[in-house]
Amino acid sequence: MPVIDVKNSTLLVIDFQTRLMPAIDEGAAAIANARRLVEAAAMFGAPTLFTEQNPKGLGPTVPELRADDSRVLAKMEFDAGRAPGFDARLPEGNAAILTGVEAHVCVLQTALGLIEKGRKVFVAADAVGSRRPESKAVALRRMERNGVEIVTTEMVVFEWLGNATNPRFREAVALIK
Repeated sequence: MPVIDVKNSTLLVIDFQTRLMPAIDEGAAAIANARRLVEAAAMFGAPTLFTEQNPKGLGPTVPELRADDSRVLAKMEFDAGRAPGFDARLPEGNAAILTGVEAHVCVLQTALGLIEKGRKVFVAADAVGSRRPESKAVALRRMERNGVEIVTTEMVVFEWLGNATNPRFREAVALIK
């Protein structure tokens, strides 16, 4: 499989919401890794889209990840790709790098929907979460069986970085330490 190219990547940050995160197993670790990905995307110029599932019920994106409203898509659909306006915000031909919760609901359905549309999809396993660890594990296996590449935050950052001569090398390495 090809290396993740930052010039053809969009980061999707799915449903890290204030009322949902306290119930997520190892939620703080997922948020920390999602933050690393958000910072790396900004550093390397990859577009980032945040989604919020039923924001009136589940609240806004957690403060650690909060984006300006222009990058947030409110939705009621579990598959973000079915939300009105989603396709217009995902540049044609870009691979989707997914982080978010819950792994077995919105992340899974979004990943499978994007695969069905012919997109290349990567899910950062250490930057997704579910209330129950077994739900996350089964979701990751199912995604992989259906063509999703399962990666880690560090893999994404280093693939976006490309090489040790990149002028942003020290900044990128500092993100993952």
